[in-house]
Amino acid sequence: MPTTLHELDDLIPVMDEIDVKTARGDVTLREFIAGALSHSPLWVKGLFAIRIAVATVLRLETATVPDSRRIRPETVSFTPGEKDAFFTVVRGEEDHYLLLRISDNHLIGYLAFFTDNERPATFKVVTLVQFLRPAGRFYYNLIRPFHHLVLLSMCRAGETSRDKQ
Repeated sequence: MPTTLHELDDLIPVMDEIDVKTARGDVTLREFIAGALSHSPLWVKGLFAIRIAVATVLRLETATVPDSRRIRPETVSFTPGEKDAFFTVVRGEEDHYLLLRISDNHLIGYLAFFTDNERPATFKVVTLVQFLRPAGRFYYNLIRPFHHLVLLSMCRAGETSRDKQ
């Protein structure tokens, strides 16, 4: 199944930022997502600790460190409204894609995972951001370099998640 991203056609026109990362691994979509969302090394926890101070200054609603409990492949949900880590499931299709959402008073962020189901599989990890107020643009530009590092690190963790099961 090709990763054309047409599943996001309704969102793309209203997004302010779109970022796509590509990864490859001999893992399933569930294994990739579980590995990526469970990835929480000390340096990422440190970035979230700094984020608390920034969030407080910008009066963001979510000024806490996200729950970093390990997600197992069998517990990854594709059911709209349920939680995967600190994201809410919007929609998905088993063995194809999963769209997650997180929102605050400054922006709405989406994280989408796609697979082509080859072996090894190619995964697309898509970040979509819609700014709700000027603080959203300021905040995203502030974290942009770290966002890239965190996402690349999450992709590496997803690629090798089967090794850590």
